[in-house]
Amino acid sequence: MTAALLDARALNRATLARQLLLGRSDLSPLDAVRHLGGLQAQEPQEPFIGLWSRLEGFRPARLDGLLTERQVVRTHLMRRTVHLVTADDALAWRSRHDAMLQQKVLAAYRRELAGIDLAELAAAGREVMADGRPRTLAELSRALVDRWPEPGVRPLGELLVSALVPMAQLPPRGLWRTRAGVRNLPLSLWLGRAPDPLPAAAGDPVGQALVRRYLAAYGPAASADLRAWCGVAGLPAAVAAVRGELVAFRDERGRELLDLPDAPRPDPDTPAPVRFLPAFDNAVLGYHDRSRIIDDAHRGLSVAGTRVALVDGRVAATWITDADGTVTVTPLTRLSRTDRTALTEEGQRLAAFLSDGESDRARLTPP
Repeated sequence: MTAALLDARALNRATLARQLLLGRSDLSPLDAVRHLGGLQAQEPQEPFIGLWSRLEGFRPARLDGLLTERQVVRTHLMRRTVHLVTADDALAWRSRHDAMLQQKVLAAYRRELAGIDLAELAAAGREVMADGRPRTLAELSRALVDRWPEPGVRPLGELLVSALVPMAQLPPRGLWRTRAGVRNLPLSLWLGRAPDPLPAAAGDPVGQALVRRYLAAYGPAASADLRAWCGVAGLPAAVAAVRGELVAFRDERGRELLDLPDAPRPDPDTPAPVRFLPAFDNAVLGYHDRSRIIDDAHRGLSVAGTRVALVDGRVAATWITDADGTVTVTPLTRLSRTDRTALTEEGQRLAAFLSDGESDRARLTPP
């Protein structure tokens, strides 16, 4: 039997529903972070915007509390980028990402890190950090540079902090309207236990969990989309192991798309509200084929850290915050008066959120 076709609009509405962007959810911030499989967070304030756009009545203090209470953690994970994930997911998923994290750092510093004994360096890094004192990347690297002088401080530090020793970036980094540098502490010390070791069972059980969680928040999707989200190679065994649980579709390009059978796939004509997305939001970045939410002509915006706004479920504008707190929106194309009004009104609500109620100014520039 030929798999049913899902056109771009059907995929768009499914994505919006899974990403909590079709209507604000009453999930708690912790449950939202868990459902989304984390929020990309190398820009520390962006997760607050992502949750505000997704959750009814979101208050920044609630996310601050989750960070300080160690229920969520900032750590290098998917694609070797900093993500805000639940503590449970950080511990469950980290070992499955280890090989990818190491490969990405070694590829970035191939010449500087050639010949490094990774196990020896990791052991030395853990020994330095065993005193429980948070350190910057440079501080950790300088503690070891006498033993490994060739790579230099930056390559050595990045290898340690983002790949060899699972680390948490500690508060106040990542707290609301707070500027603070990165201080690292091993996850095992910050969360009270080490990341789970990879199980010896066949079929890649951790990979299977990643497949299910990805489809719950991003499906229907192709295997290439899954890899684009997490950066992890070697998931075919996991996909094969869970395939019997899944349903299959195809997109307009002929790709096979897999999904959880009972996951929401709304009617393509379901209205979609204006939504403002933060920089590097995974609703856009979490796919190899991003055409379900952004036109190919604008794809570069998603990797440049440009904040975007959705109109009728698709990227249709960019936005910035001016020095006086005004949210300035620049449409990427000509919009109807109704859409321009909706962008302005949602921009006013965003301005009030970002300024803690001190400003509700928003304006649209010509496209």
